[in-house]
Amino acid sequence: MDNAIYKSRRINLSEKLPKNSVLLIPGANTQYRNADSAYAFRQDSNFYYLSGFCEPDSLMAIINNDDGINSIIFVPPKDKLKEIWDGHRSGPIGAVKEFLFDKAYDNSEIDNMMPEILFGCDQVLYPIGKKNGFDQKVIDWTTEASSKDRHSKSINILDASSTIGNARLIKDDHEISLIKKACDISAEAHIEAMKNVKNAESEQSIESLYVYEFSKRGGRFPAYTPIVAGGENACVLHYIENNKKLNKNELLLVDAGCEYEMYASDITRTFPANGKFSDEQLQIYNIVLEAQKASVDAVSKGNGVMDPQTISEKVITEGLIDLGIIKGNLEEEHEKGSFKDFYMHKIGHWMGMDVHDVGDYMHEGEFIKFDEGMITTIEPGIYISSTSDVDDKWKGIGIRIEDDVLVTKDGNKNLTDTVPTDPAEIESLMQES
Repeated sequence: MDNAIYKSRRINLSEKLPKNSVLLIPGANTQYRNADSAYAFRQDSNFYYLSGFCEPDSLMAIINNDDGINSIIFVPPKDKLKEIWDGHRSGPIGAVKEFLFDKAYDNSEIDNMMPEILFGCDQVLYPIGKKNGFDQKVIDWTTEASSKDRHSKSINILDASSTIGNARLIKDDHEISLIKKACDISAEAHIEAMKNVKNAESEQSIESLYVYEFSKRGGRFPAYTPIVAGGENACVLHYIENNKKLNKNELLLVDAGCEYEMYASDITRTFPANGKFSDEQLQIYNIVLEAQKASVDAVSKGNGVMDPQTISEKVITEGLIDLGIIKGNLEEEHEKGSFKDFYMHKIGHWMGMDVHDVGDYMHEGEFIKFDEGMITTIEPGIYISSTSDVDDKWKGIGIRIEDDVLVTKDGNKNLTDTVPTDPAEIESLMQES
């Protein structure tokens, strides 16, 4: 992408900062699996969003004052030997020339120069608590800056999480195109899994299929650890062991999405391991599907972000009453929250560079409204574990259906609806293998 877009984002964000303030955003560090074996480097999302820069151990300062300097970056220095082993480094000159920062320095200069940068400012902002050890660094730099002159005013430290998060909440056209690509790759992987699950012996074999399908289409990494949960394992919401043998009479819940060029996707489908829903499985599945469809319809500009949640709760409560799993009438049982024994999570979350993306859900005590360019997941579910006080025929059924939904000017666009949710379509697809 043209690096001018990152510069434009920095300028736009600086204009939203308090006057005479500095925003600090640390990049990610190299993380080691063991000994000297490093994990694949993944840049911090906030840092990448505002820089496009993908080298570790870097730090960015965005400034709002009258001296004309909008952005400063500290980067790994040029080093011929290290570049032979680990690859090209842009260095400070490259950071200015290629990534359009106003000034750039070696990262070895951070501790010496940061107090000078902060000296005289009124406020320093950064995402508090997001990076281990960085809170203390900011305190130390700010304390030193304030101590340079005994008559200096104190420097306030503020959390910038909402400032940055809400800037990222509305996706531009380029971001939407990348997310669509991630969704397309993930959708194709889900379809392949449905076609091949009857031949699979274990959750792990299905997980490996997803990772392979992601990678061969350009999504080298999953956006999160896949959930591949057979039978009652689906009732553990963040189950990631993915090591049990598949029981062909049970359902398989797969929550998996790839990352493509730093942007996430997030899809969940639940389908029968043997290619055919049982009567009980189908009855529960249809309740979740109805809730999912109704909730997606509520994702529209001007609607409250909690509208889909309330809709899903009522559809699921009514469906469980009809099956006799919940006793009572809809309004009373919804008010009591009886559904929470079987549907205990929220309807969805923002999605973007992070699968659980940044951005506020409330402002001044009120839930915000959907707006064009937001992307949310919609993922209702019903989970009936073996410990539930229900008839045995319902036990061990865990179902979730999840899509990624873009808010548009006139409503919404489901970015992942190419993966079937209709049970008859799923069964038909599974017979193709």
